[in-house]
Amino acid sequence: MTTMTDVARRAGVSVATVSHVLNDTRPVRPGTRAAVLDAIDELGYTPNTLARSLVTARTRSIGLAVSAISNPYFTEILQGVEAGALEAGYSLLIADPHDDPRHERKVVQLLHERRVDGMIVVPSAEPAGMVEYLARREVPTVFLDRLVGDDHDQVCAENAGPVRQLVGHLAESGHTRIGLVAGLPGLSTTTERVQGYREGLRAHGLPFAPELLAGGNSEAAGAQDATRRLLAAPKPPTAIITANNAMTIGTLRALRELGLEVPRDIALACFDDFSWADLFTPRLTAIAQPSKDIGAAAVRLLLERLAQPDRPPRTVRLPCTLVHRTSCGCTETAPVTPPAAQERNPIP
Repeated sequence: MTTMTDVARRAGVSVATVSHVLNDTRPVRPGTRAAVLDAIDELGYTPNTLARSLVTARTRSIGLAVSAISNPYFTEILQGVEAGALEAGYSLLIADPHDDPRHERKVVQLLHERRVDGMIVVPSAEPAGMVEYLARREVPTVFLDRLVGDDHDQVCAENAGPVRQLVGHLAESGHTRIGLVAGLPGLSTTTERVQGYREGLRAHGLPFAPELLAGGNSEAAGAQDATRRLLAAPKPPTAIITANNAMTIGTLRALRELGLEVPRDIALACFDDFSWADLFTPRLTAIAQPSKDIGAAAVRLLLERLAQPDRPPRTVRLPCTLVHRTSCGCTETAPVTPPAAQERNPIP
């Protein structure tokens, strides 16, 4: 097995110099660094990451706690996180908290015990115990998709504005009874999307009708039940907005069971685009989130925190795109270009 001594001998330097190149523990002249790296490549030397972590007090690893990894939205976020981590030379340890607050805290603790350098966490609807654990131990953390407060680093998409945009589009198409299948209570995404729904109604002079807002708990079965409740109202909606991709599936199932055809009998628009949304008949009008960019932004934010532990916390929001297809009942057009990303509490 090739050793660090072999690399040093091939490069004509000391073992300490090889160590400094591998661990970035001291500046090394560019020519010397190049010679060491060439020797590593020629000899096929693989650094001992455990030994390196003892020297640097870093494991070059990031813990990622994200539920519903099978959801296409979170799968794409994972791809963005993985690409960003790999580019920066970090590995990922991934765990699924199952959106269960008790399991969430245990998962975070286990990742912390593996000595990850920092964490990226998609919090549950009741994250207080997990947040307290991380804060008490001063674990560098970025919260992803769901917000927990401006005193933390966090990355998410815009939520209220895009739903307001969907409501406006449906209202301008003549709909005055617009229903919303909302997500799990307690999530910031749910709160903000409901806020956008109500703002959209108000902006177009439409009253808020409580019977047109139904909770789908962010999953297909819940949305199926919620859609049935909406359509059982004395004056049912003529258009429905679903607040995530899983709930879109549940709503479509309910409409099929009830013998309703989209958009002939009811218009449909959804938050979350997914790769097969344009394979449905009709093709689904949807809000597309920049999933991979969200994951990559979380990695960048975490690396900044590791480099500058005392900097102010930052909230980064990325814009969404309205993908206008035909399920809303009108002619398909090109995607609407979103505004630039926004950030709260930026570094001065």
